[in-house]
Amino acid sequence: MAKKKNKKGQKSPSTTIARNKRATFDYKIDEKFEAGLVLQGWEVKSLRAGKAQLTDGYVQIYQMEAWLYGCNITPLISTSTHHSTEGTRRRKLLLHRRELARLIGAVDRKGYAIVAMSLYWKNGKVKVQIGLGKGKKEFDKRASIKDRDWQRDKQRVVRIH
Repeated sequence: MAKKKNKKGQKSPSTTIARNKRATFDYKIDEKFEAGLVLQGWEVKSLRAGKAQLTDGYVQIYQMEAWLYGCNITPLISTSTHHSTEGTRRRKLLLHRRELARLIGAVDRKGYAIVAMSLYWKNGKVKVQIGLGKGKKEFDKRASIKDRDWQRDKQRVVRIH
């Protein structure tokens, strides 16, 4: 899909900062939520430079608050020296009370996991998309690989003919 062009005819920059491709491979995602993220100044600068990694990102609920763990934001070299920059610190997620209650209920009663799926910009603010899903078994993962390969082969055949 082509990117939208702005008034001057230039392509608009992508709003996606980082994606967790392992999330859809390891988990069957049933529901997705959008949450705000509490960040420090140096983290926002690093995100603007694209220095984020979300592959091990997961969410835990602690005292009725959602926290993002495993998201690595690499500090920039130009960050001032008086800040203690910890790249893998836990970060608070901003969710509505009803969304938080729904997540807590699904994790406690139904055995779901909350996985970070992507980081992106929305109206100048950093948002994280989290998914509520159950872990896939090994045979489910093999089926996913098989389907993905079949779709790729099908596209090749269509392109050739």
